[in-house]
This record gives sequence, C-alpha cells and structure tokens, in this order.
Amino acid sequence: MITVIAYDRVPDFAKGYVRDLRVRWALEEAAVPYRVRLISHEEKLTRAYRALQPFSQVPAYQEGDVTLFESGAIVLHIAGKSAALMPCDEAGRLRATSWLFAALNSIEPFVAALEEIDTFHSDAPWAKEVRPMRESRLRKRLGDLAERLAGRQWLEDRFTAGDLMMGSVLRHLGDSELLASDPVLGPYLARCEARPAFRKALADQLASFRADPGTAD
Repeated sequence: MITVIAYDRVPDFAKGYVRDLRVRWALEEAAVPYRVRLISHEEKLTRAYRALQPFSQVPAYQEGDVTLFESGAIVLHIAGKSAALMPCDEAGRLRATSWLFAALNSIEPFVAALEEIDTFHSDAPWAKEVRPMRESRLRKRLGDLAERLAGRQWLEDRFTAGDLMMGSVLRHLGDSELLASDPVLGPYLARCEARPAFRKALADQLASFRADPGTAD
C-alpha cells in the first residue's frame, strides 16, 4: 500500500493548501489506493523522518522500497504509471512533463513571492515598496500562461499532470483579482477544482485537520 505522509495540523490559512494535496489529487486521478500517515511538527524534526524528507517538510511518499520527497517528483512518479495523468505517446508525455515543471519553476516562485508578502509581511514598510514589483512580475507570467490557454480547456489536448500541478499552484492566489478578473485563468482554475478527484483529495486533507483535537500552531 502506498503511504503519503502529511501533517496532522497546520495554521488555518494553510488548510487545503499543504502540498500533500497534490499527491493525494494525483493518486485520486490515477485511481490508486493509498493511505495517509499523519505526523506532528515535532516528529518532522526527528532523525527518522529526516531520513525520508531531508528538509523536514511534507509530503513524503513510500511505496515498497521506493521513498520519495518533493511533491513535483512524487506527482511525476505517479503520473508515469497512469494513463489518466500522462498521454500514452512519448511526445505527449514529454509535453505534460514540461508543463509540470513550468508550474513549479516558471509560475510558482512568482506566486510564492507575492503570497509571502500578503500572508506574513503585509504591514511591513519594505513590503509596501517591494510588492508592486513582485505583482508586476507575476502578472507577466500569468499573462504568458493565459495566452497559452486562450481557447483551450487544458494546457494540452487533455487534462494531464501538467494541469494538476498548474492548478495546484494557481490556487495559492486564492480570491485575488489576479485570477478573478482574468477571463481565461479564472475559469481554468475552476475546471481544475471541479474535478471529482480534486474534490475528494481536498475533502480528505481537510478532514485530517478537523480530526486533530489540538490547536493549530
């Protein structure tokens, strides 16, 4: 049985956005059974867990003798064995892989840079100076992405692991007008989030947090 390791509790603002959601979503799309092992923030610092995840983060993934960390690597591994996430032809697989990496390397750093300011430093004087520049850079990347998606339902001819990763990254913009005002990216994200596999994965992650009797850090 595949095991996905995730946190047992997180701050309220992080619920529904922790990166084990990406792995759960991929496994749900692939219709692969798995179990989730929840760990505490104390356990993530132990030597035993750091042997699985050197940076004390989640998710970690165990499948027989295979142990993986980093959500992108895990999703790519799952997708490589699932026609639901990867086209059967080599060219299609390579294109889907390119989009998966594009989500992580060309979009996510710009989303994260703005998200960090808005979540943790919104009142800092330096943040008020830096934010316009970061937003401008993100808008440029989102514009490039919207240009690709214009007239398309998905990044390629069908839903792939590239869309899964891109959707998971765009979700971190929340209700931002960067998405709400965009006639291409807003509906694209809505299509991603409407998928039954995503809804199941999200509900299961949230249920894990609700089951914890402690107070979020």
